[in-house]
Amino acid sequence: MTKPLRKAVLPVAGLGTRFLPATKAMPKEMLPVVDRPLIQYAIDEAREAGIEEFCLITGRGKDSLIDYFDVAFELDVTLRERNKVEALKALEPSSIEAGSLIAVRQQEPLGLGHAIWCARSFIGDDPFAILLPDDVVKSGTSCLKQLADAYYATGGSVVAVEEVPREHTSRYGILKPGHDDGRMVEITGLVEKPKPEEAPSNLSIIGRYILTPEVMPHLAKLEKGAGGEVQLTDAMAKIIGHVPFHGLRYEGHRFDCGNKSGFLEAQIAFALDRPELADDVRAFLKKYN
Repeated sequence: MTKPLRKAVLPVAGLGTRFLPATKAMPKEMLPVVDRPLIQYAIDEAREAGIEEFCLITGRGKDSLIDYFDVAFELDVTLRERNKVEALKALEPSSIEAGSLIAVRQQEPLGLGHAIWCARSFIGDDPFAILLPDDVVKSGTSCLKQLADAYYATGGSVVAVEEVPREHTSRYGILKPGHDDGRMVEITGLVEKPKPEEAPSNLSIIGRYILTPEVMPHLAKLEKGAGGEVQLTDAMAKIIGHVPFHGLRYEGHRFDCGNKSGFLEAQIAFALDRPELADDVRAFLKKYN
């Protein structure tokens, strides 16, 4: 019987050096796309997939991420006294039920695999999702909900994939594909950041995963891979053949908000989706053509 998917891990310990000096005093995951921080987009996406428990993998200087999801009592009282109904409604998504959010420190930057291993007590023997908040996916049905549906259909691990230019394979975890029906592709192998001439395909993993707990004993070995870091891709590769493992070509558009151009593009795309902003945004964009 397929276990229900209720847990999500969000690695947020990075320093955000690409966005200095803005990230000198605030986590990059708190940078807003229009009026919601990146971390909120990830949490909202997870909730749509049925996630109820969240684990933030944090580092020093990241306490504001935890504070963001706390109850701001003084603010709440002030808004109620002033009858700011719309402002109160805007705050609702930033509240997480007591006991449903924990934070774990990744004390050393030893890679994504190490970050997930830090959540081992939270994960236990349950399936879990991973969301990297740098990747913001604009879609009708949330990307993680699409993955969750695939998880329940296959009973195994599923990752979101997209095609990238062959010359960019050295930036991603790349699939060795098996049976492919055009949307769901069987994964027969995984390679972390291969050179273009050595890549088994151009299907890359983006920052959305649903994994079964079989991956955890392999992460526990803390074996270093590409870049001298503990790579999640390497541990996932070791469970291929033991549990069903697929890549899903998700429906939607991914914005890589880990770099400035992707972050700025996301601002425009999401602003154009807002009726109260769309006309003004189109008008000022014409000034810079």
